[in-house]
Amino acid sequence: MSTQEPDTQGAPLREYADPAYRPLCASLAEVRAHIDRLDDDIVRLIAERAMYVKDAARFKRDAFQVSAPARQAQVFEKARKLAGRHNQGFANLEQVVDATYRAMVAAFIANEQTYFDTMKDVGDTHA
Repeated sequence: MSTQEPDTQGAPLREYADPAYRPLCASLAEVRAHIDRLDDDIVRLIAERAMYVKDAARFKRDAFQVSAPARQAQVFEKARKLAGRHNQGFANLEQVVDATYRAMVAAFIANEQTYFDTMKDVGDTHA
């Protein structure tokens, strides 16, 4: 087992047995540059989603409504279907997307609950 990082500029050391697989990049450095670009887009979209989650707290009555289990189930199902639709050949992508969404939604709910707990009821004149 190697204890050093791979050479990011070196040639591929392995290849897929599937003849239909088409490499996307010539080096690991190129792969990482694309991943970094996508990460910037993903985090920007998560930040945008976060602001809608924050706004959603204004419409909830209690902690049950903040967690909204039926809505969570809808979101997870939709995410799995989207993964199936967008999959370009990554085995188990639906499971990866499901796990990612479950972690993301749990974190968002915890934060939404914190916002909810610090809000006042509409019409409440006491700060």
